Amino acid sequence: MNHPNSPAVLSVLVDRATAVPIGDQIHASLRQAIVEGRLLPGQRLPSGRDLAAQLGVARGTIRVAYDRLIAENLVFGAGSAGTHVCARLPVGRAGGEAALDGPLADFTRPFSSVPLPFQMGVPAHDAFPAKLWARMRTRAVRADAFAYTAYADPRGEPALRAQIASHLAVSRQMQCHPDQIIVTSGYRQGLMLALTALRAHGRKAWLEEPGYPLGRRALEVTGAEVVPVPIDAEGLRVEAGVASAPDALLALVTPGQHAPLGVTMSPARRRALLEWAATRGGWIIEDDYLGELQLDGRAAPALAAGEGAERVVHIGAFSKTISPALGLGFVVAPRAVAERLVEVCAVLAPAPNRTTQLAVTEFLRDGHYLRHLRQMKALYGERRRLTLAHVSEFLPGTLMAGLGVIAPLPQTADDRVVVGIARARGLAPSALSAWYLRRNHAQGGLLLSATNLRPDNIEAVCATLAGIVASSSRSPHESNGREGDVGASTF
Repeated sequence: MNHPNSPAVLSVLVDRATAVPIGDQIHASLRQAIVEGRLLPGQRLPSGRDLAAQLGVARGTIRVAYDRLIAENLVFGAGSAGTHVCARLPVGRAGGEAALDGPLADFTRPFSSVPLPFQMGVPAHDAFPAKLWARMRTRAVRADAFAYTAYADPRGEPALRAQIASHLAVSRQMQCHPDQIIVTSGYRQGLMLALTALRAHGRKAWLEEPGYPLGRRALEVTGAEVVPVPIDAEGLRVEAGVASAPDALLALVTPGQHAPLGVTMSPARRRALLEWAATRGGWIIEDDYLGELQLDGRAAPALAAGEGAERVVHIGAFSKTISPALGLGFVVAPRAVAERLVEVCAVLAPAPNRTTQLAVTEFLRDGHYLRHLRQMKALYGERRRLTLAHVSEFLPGTLMAGLGVIAPLPQTADDRVVVGIARARGLAPSALSAWYLRRNHAQGGLLLSATNLRPDNIEAVCATLAGIVASSSRSPHESNGREGDVGASTF
């Protein structure tokens, strides 16, 4: 048996008479050797230089093949130690088992425990008032320690619900009573509570196309029939939803800033959606995605503000404004379903940690939250501008969207492959195509958040991404030929 640190001796055959690109042949041969166990877990692959010389191809061809294996979680790069076979193969890679569905696999791929460049949904950790927050957490722990031991209200701490109601009146123009508010562990719990309370099982539900993959999965898990409704520059095309499923029970939408395209639903579309809900007895679940972080002008009021609010379930969270590690969000329930929602909450998911609730209560009450939001808007606006400038240099046509940019890819590049390679190199872009339910309607591209890009790292991470895109976008002639060295780095 070879020592794991000894390079494997490979028998990779290249047939230049076939129409199959040489790079594809090399990738398939290496993949088969791993799946069949001829390359053992931990075994080091030959360097790109050595294998390229052995096969008479450019090093860039080998690099692309290795990058594809990395994207499939079959091998991993270890810097100067080389490229090694993973210790455990992904589920479904051996024994003829079917692999996970592509979008699901993309979505559930674990992220690093630290914020990564381009990662969506993660606020700027370097700009958070950590010392102030630590003092509030300390006071909250002390207050909780001396409080009575009892079962808490499943809706959450009364003081926090009152502060959320006051904040929504100012920031989202919503008039709601604290009794209508249920504190949750975040958007996911809030959505599942709403779908359960509305009895979505077996009913049709409109979903934006493209739309948040987790929203789609939540609808599927609860047994709803997902009906994709296209998005344009004005937001959800309500007339298309009515044409496809006029009897739908609900519509799951992001009207403040569409996820991920960033468009705000126009007043006409808002009226049409609210009218549909009122006349058809439908429900609107408003995911207030980035509703408070509008970087382009004044934020539009929430759908749950004003006329028609009695058909809107509003879901908010503090994950993108404070921290996803906080695990805190809220649902604002219309009075018609508030009692049912509380019943579901009491049975399935009581309110989260009390000390966290107490700390957020103080953060809201003393004005720190609004001050933090103002600072973040200014910071994110500048970071988004820098990101657009850098990414546009190698991906023309890049556009601002939400807290980042959407970058189109060359036709020869697969956004999911690019994302897989980028993640293996410490970056966390998202594939636009994974946000589409209908594969034949999917558009490719990269979703690049600017929140964690700083002046001291933006140039380097954009250069890394540019290299990945370039290596993934070469024509078969460029990436599979023998002439020249198209790889800029060694293995």
